[in-house]
Amino acid sequence: MARNAGKDWVPAVRNSGKFVKHVVPAAVKPLHTLWHEVLGFIFLAIAGMVAFNMWRESATLSPLKFIVMAIFAVVTAGYGISSVIKAKRISRS
Repeated sequence: MARNAGKDWVPAVRNSGKFVKHVVPAAVKPLHTLWHEVLGFIFLAIAGMVAFNMWRESATLSPLKFIVMAIFAVVTAGYGISSVIKAKRISRS
């Protein structure tokens, strides 16, 4: 009886494998796009906050601190923009 019980599961396992092969790729693509969109938003928000602080405190910042903050803002904004572009590229494919 125990031998026959295992044979009952074989068709269900085959069908579940087919289900996973069809459903998982369809679910991963939107999640991948959403991941890049969220990361892009976070990095653009951080770059915006740094730029706002630079503008607000521009009179009191030392030149070195201003340069470091500007480089950080540019790099962060660049990563945010590239992440949003990548999300659009993923959603089109």
